[in-house]
Amino acid sequence: MTLTHLLYLHGFRSSPQSAKARRLEAWLASHRPRVHWWCPQLPPSPRAAMAQVMGGIAAWPRESSAVVGSSLGGFYATVVAEATGWPAVLLNPAIEPARDLEKYIGEQTAFHAPEERFFFRPEFIDELRAMAPGPISRPGRYASVIAKGDEVLDWREMTARYPGAQIRLLDGGDHALSDFDDHLPFILDHLDPCD
Repeated sequence: MTLTHLLYLHGFRSSPQSAKARRLEAWLASHRPRVHWWCPQLPPSPRAAMAQVMGGIAAWPRESSAVVGSSLGGFYATVVAEATGWPAVLLNPAIEPARDLEKYIGEQTAFHAPEERFFFRPEFIDELRAMAPGPISRPGRYASVIAKGDEVLDWREMTARYPGAQIRLLDGGDHALSDFDDHLPFILDHLDPCD
């Protein structure tokens, strides 16, 4: 596959300003300027987020598009990959967001713009439950970077969710993948193996 379109889905309370999104976008601008990049600001409602994403990628070519997702965006990326058949790279992906985000119901602030507030509603938990994909099909489409040192999500749960996928399991690390640059070759090799 020669990559022509790449979708990046950020995590909960995050944005297109995330360090990983900006770094990947900068790498593509330097090395693959012809690749169409899209990292939308996702609304708090999972149903609205997926409607926005699926609408935005409706005309993308199936055979040369891929998705990357971080944390909650990794859960969304799995939904997208199962719906489209695209390759996916998951960065410390959320496995059970309906369970894990219940404690965040209420007013929240955005990481990259603390002055921006949004309300995470109880019905959003039901929306997450309703869209949860079953067991992954074609595990070879998936690659994941998972940190044992993730302070938010359990690495065992993450690795168990993607049996047969190409997993880069880090002994330490953190939820943000602060050493993201070290993993770019692994990520890009999965997305664009012709390189």
